[in-house]
Amino acid sequence: MSTVFPSPEALLDAVGTELGPSSWITVGQDRIDRFADATDDHQWIHVDRARAADGPFGGTIAHGYLSLSLLAPLMFELLQVEGTGLAVNAGSDRVRFLSPVRAGTRVRATATITAAERIPTGIRVHQAVTLEAEGADRPALVAETLTVFVPA
Repeated sequence: MSTVFPSPEALLDAVGTELGPSSWITVGQDRIDRFADATDDHQWIHVDRARAADGPFGGTIAHGYLSLSLLAPLMFELLQVEGTGLAVNAGSDRVRFLSPVRAGTRVRATATITAAERIPTGIRVHQAVTLEAEGADRPALVAETLTVFVPA
């Protein structure tokens, strides 16, 4: 469910706005394997199905940074800002991985705009983001993210 703002300036009045939930994304083993190849992180809990089946999670799990990277498309879905020439990921102030994302699990995001300020290049928005893993008791991760919306 996308929330649309008419301009970057409109974000200055959006503090407290809740966003989402997003649609679900399946974190399949193929995605985990591609992420392992891209990052050279081939730890067995991510890519060795046989060994991971007997491991602490009962199967392979996504890399924490893979889960974090999925916030980009999910947040793009949740927050649309018209009149934007460029939206830039400006970082994260806090990230906590709370529960594993098992291969084959679906995830989705919700967020709340916690701050917005004018900076020389546009409007910087702070968001408290939660990544939910379907069927899990706890979120997969929580993060405080920053995005800069540069006017067109």
